[in-house]
Order: sequence, then structure tokens, then C-alpha cells
Amino acid sequence: MTTRKQLFISSVQKEFADDRRALKEYVHGDPLLRRFFEVFLFEDLPASDRRADEVYLHEVEQSAIYVGLFGNDYGYEDAEEISPTEREFDHATTRGTERLIFVKGNDDSARHPKMLALIRKAGDQLIRRRFGTVTELITSLYAALVQYLVANELIRGGPFDAAFCQKATLADLDDEKISEFLLSARRARGFALDEDTPPAAVLEHLNLLDNGRPSHAAVLLFGARPQRFLISSEVKCMHFHSTQVHKPIPSYHIYKGTLFELVDQAVDFVMSKIDLWVGTRKDSPQAPVAYEIPREVVSEAIVNAVAHRDYTSTGSVQVMLFSDRLEVWSPGELRSPMTLDKLTKPHPSLPVNPLIAEPLYLSKYIEKAGSGTLDMIELCRSVGLRPPEFRVDVGCFIVTIHRKQRSETGQVTEQVTEQVTEQVTEQVTEQGTEQGTEQVTEQVTEQVTEQVKRLLLVLGDAILTGNEVMLKLALSHRPTFLYTYLHPAHKNGLIEMTIPDKPNSRKQKYRLTAKGRTWLDSHLKGAN
Repeated sequence: MTTRKQLFISSVQKEFADDRRALKEYVHGDPLLRRFFEVFLFEDLPASDRRADEVYLHEVEQSAIYVGLFGNDYGYEDAEEISPTEREFDHATTRGTERLIFVKGNDDSARHPKMLALIRKAGDQLIRRRFGTVTELITSLYAALVQYLVANELIRGGPFDAAFCQKATLADLDDEKISEFLLSARRARGFALDEDTPPAAVLEHLNLLDNGRPSHAAVLLFGARPQRFLISSEVKCMHFHSTQVHKPIPSYHIYKGTLFELVDQAVDFVMSKIDLWVGTRKDSPQAPVAYEIPREVVSEAIVNAVAHRDYTSTGSVQVMLFSDRLEVWSPGELRSPMTLDKLTKPHPSLPVNPLIAEPLYLSKYIEKAGSGTLDMIELCRSVGLRPPEFRVDVGCFIVTIHRKQRSETGQVTEQVTEQVTEQVTEQVTEQGTEQGTEQVTEQVTEQVTEQVKRLLLVLGDAILTGNEVMLKLALSHRPTFLYTYLHPAHKNGLIEMTIPDKPNSRKQKYRLTAKGRTWLDSHLKGAN
């Protein structure tokens, strides 16, 4: 059995109490890292009659790796006006111990002068990594420890997400997608890198390069064609009219693209097929809209399946919508110490693929650590749904989200069927005053898809931008919105642009045409 190496985590204890504990829990919970490392925290020691400085310097000597967390505070100073953190760093340096230094934040103006001097001293000797959140810290430490294991030939290759992707080069990554991520991460989480940061520097910061080569995580997140290298990373979405799997499958889509695109497309697939409730417009031109399953619940189930799946498996994530439930199947099982029971209680975040989870977190696809399953349970209860169920079967982790029965939905509910088009015949009556009152009746027969129907319902009497319509439809994948909702509605004359001579104007908005209004009024009358 491999003797585990000790990690000594050094920092001002009060400033980094939560970070230190999170690092220990992660290292001791990760299937790979816990085989090789154990974490020493000074606060875990029992009471002793030994001097504190003797204890921590002795533990530095026993450690294979010194991990320094440097922030704003310098901490307690001894008789020589030197803090324990600096003593520990100097002792590790003198003994030639491997040192990993992580500096919190980019603003040095708030730092204690002595801490700033310590950061500069460390920077003269080794490469420091900056972090903003505990998730970023965990990801950076994970990458550094994997690199240590490979360099010391303790493992060959490395974890899937960190290992380089065979035959892939930087040319196989999409710089535009990296730029889009950078903008999104800055808006969502205040990501530290500037918008004009070169793509290679972004990848390096996210630990997505292996000796200059793109890792599996890099290809999955930013590849121009990820499935060219990792074919099973696709997501399969199916819709069944009954409670069982039956062939032929009424609606079956296989989605390809980056992990961001896969999540967006799969979520949009489900949202376009579950029940939609549209309220009245008595208080506002925009009618309130609600889906039978909150979008956040659908998104959490799918993004977790994509982020935490076993990518060494030849299976794919499967999203199956039945008449009574939604099931999301993800290749791989729960890893110790996580259990099914712990998912329904407060628990730490233990990502299977940390280098994949970090960019998803920075883009707000994943929220705060360890809260996803609890949020799903609470959201389902808030709308009267049974709590989600979690199980493991045939090598897959499965989430089941229950739907409301038809009789439970009430009011005006749009039941989505797999009949892609619907014959809608509308009687349009126009009144004019030319030489008296002339009644003109026009028969309008249109092919209106369920997606277009939903767009008309949420637009109503309002005038909205494309992004506002997407938000009301609970959509994320813009190509899906454009090509299955917006363009067909515009082509059929059901909606119009407010600035038709400048279709790409940033001020562009959309509203119903007379034809669209007539269709909607008739449809709502029939529904009531």
C-alpha cells in the first residue's frame, strides 16, 4: 500500500478557516488524491504542552508539500516580529520542501505590508497562483497535486479531465468560444482575467493545458468539434408519450457540441415539451408564464450529469421525458464518501471532474458548492411537485423528477405533443369604412409548431427584445431559439421587427402582427 504524503496547509488561521477545511475535505474525499495525500491542519491537533512554533515547524519537516494560502492579513507576530505563516514558508524553503503558493485576490492595496513583502519574496522563488473563490482554490490545488504525482511517477498519465487529449492540438479549440466564456465569467463571477486575455493564457489559468497540449477538459469545454475526439460526450434526448420506453421513439435528438452547448440544448429540449401555464394580462401587457417543472430544476439535473459523469465510459448522458416524469441518466456511480442519503442533506462539493466543474461554476451553470440537489428538492416542493429521487443502476447515476398529472395543472396549460405541426384555421374579420362598412373574412391556415405557439403566448401584447423573449421561454441556447422559435414565427408573418430596416440592430424588438394577434386570441378563446 502506498504511504500517503502529508500536505501542510499554512495560512493565517482566522482569515482562511473555511478554505483550509474545504481543502482538507476535498483531498480526503477525492478517489485519487486520498490515495496519496493526507492533510495536516494545525487546528486539528489536540491540546499539548509543546510550544506551538515547535509543533508546526516539526510538521513542516514531516510534510512532502507545503501549501501556502496568502491573503490580506499577516497574522500574529513573535518576538522577532515574524508571523507563523512566514516562519513555515522559510522552514519549507530551507528544507527544500515542494511549495505551492496561492494568493487570494488581485488587489494588493488592502494587504498588510509584511504580507505583501512575503508574497513578493515567494514570487521571487516560485510561481504563485491567484484565486478568488474556494472553488478556484480547490481546482488549482487539484491540478498542482496531479502534476506532482505525474512528475514523481506516482501515477502515469493522470485523471481524465487533466490528461491531454490524444491527437488534439490548440488548433482544435475555438478561440471565439473561449472569448465568450471569458465575457460570461467576468459578468457572472467577476473572473479575474481581462477580456483581452489571449486564449492560451485563459487555458493556462484554468489549468486546462498539459505541457502546452489541450486536456480532455479543454476539448470538452472549448473544442470546435469535441465529439471528434470524445464521441460518447454527446447527449441523447428522448420524449415518450407514455410512462415506458417504446419504439419508435416519437422525438429523439442527439446533441453535439461543447459542454455549455450540450447543457443548453438538452435543457431547451425538455422545456419545449413540458406543460406551460400562461396567466392573464389584466395587470401587465406581459402575461405571467410558468412551467410545470422549474427550469432551474431541469438545468441542475442536466448540468450535474454532464459535469460529473464518468468520461471514460462509452455511454452517453441520456435525458428521457415521459408522461409522468423526467429521467436524467449519467454514466458513472457516486464516489465515496458521497452516498445517496447524503445528497438529500447539506454536504460538501466533491466534483468528479474539477477542471470541468470550475469553468461551469464561473459561468454560473453550477451554483454554490454542494447545494444543487438541495435546491432541486426545495424548488420542486415550492411548486407542488414530489421531491426528486436519486438512484444508481447499471453503472449510471439517475435523477428522476416527477411531473404533475394533467388534472393537477389547472387553468390554461399548453400540453406539448410530439405532433410537430398543427393545422390552425383562423377566422379573421376585418372591418373597414370605405363606402360604408365592409366585412372581410379571411381564412388563414398555418403550420404553427409548438415552439412558435409558445413564443406567441409569452409575447402577447408586449414588445420585447430577443433576449427578453428567451428569458420568458426559459431558453439558453441561442441557435435553438433563433431557428425553432423566432425565425419560423417571423417567416410566417406572426411577429414583426420594430426596426425592420436594421434587422441586426442592438435595439431590435419584436411584437405580434395582426395575423399573430388573431391567431393568439382565437387560441386563448379555445383554451378557455
